[in-house]
Amino acid sequence: MTSRRRPTTAITALTCGAALIAGPAWTGVAAAAAPGDGEGDLAGKSAQQVSDTALDALVGAKSLRLRTLSTADPGKLDITLDQAGNCVGTISKGSLGRVDLVKRGKQVWMKPDAAFWKSQLPGKQGDDAARKYQGRYLHGTTGNAFLKSLATACDLTAFQKSAAGPTSPPPSGHPTPQMAKGKPTVQEGTRVLPVVKKVDGVVQTLYVAVDGKHYPRKLTAEANHETGTVLLSNYDQPVPSKTPPPGKTVDISALEERVEGSQAA
Repeated sequence: MTSRRRPTTAITALTCGAALIAGPAWTGVAAAAAPGDGEGDLAGKSAQQVSDTALDALVGAKSLRLRTLSTADPGKLDITLDQAGNCVGTISKGSLGRVDLVKRGKQVWMKPDAAFWKSQLPGKQGDDAARKYQGRYLHGTTGNAFLKSLATACDLTAFQKSAAGPTSPPPSGHPTPQMAKGKPTVQEGTRVLPVVKKVDGVVQTLYVAVDGKHYPRKLTAEANHETGTVLLSNYDQPVPSKTPPPGKTVDISALEERVEGSQAA
């Protein structure tokens, strides 16, 4: 290879898609509350109160499914994760490839697709690795730096802390967001109430479940003709516990040895 590429190169890009939700960004000047059809017990609450309620529900969740996508980046995330650090799902980054991920405790399994191998290894080496390890998982623990970086996507507690944001107020002179409730709608079969926030040319819409616990179900952010989306579902449902059988796994050293070999060539 012409440069020293670590196997984390693609994964660093793959795992950067889950940071759209930011709690302090939802603090703003709310429009006056008014009763609304289809809002359930959220009727009469202000936009700020609805978003605060949704944030509290999110922070209290023991597990959830998280999906992200953006028109500005080919990266996508689709993982089910819990506060114990377990997760199952897929991390993808367009032409850099896709990785199926399973994590139980400190044990991590990853199954790269052919595009991943070809993005990590030059020419024939990438083709050979894609064929040899087709359908197989690379296995190790979070003691491995590569797998530890990959498994950061499985940290629900860190995600919830990021959503809650800092407790300190925004700096003086920071633009004050304008917030308002939208009309109730349906998102993936769930009745939701949109809360719209506008600040500095960015429009964010938080969709909050009307029935039952008021979990956030969707967040969109639009700016400069680009849109980022976070979808949240499967709250408090257990993460599947099935792990890949030994016959379909290879030690993570197989990837490291091939990458090191390509760098020395």
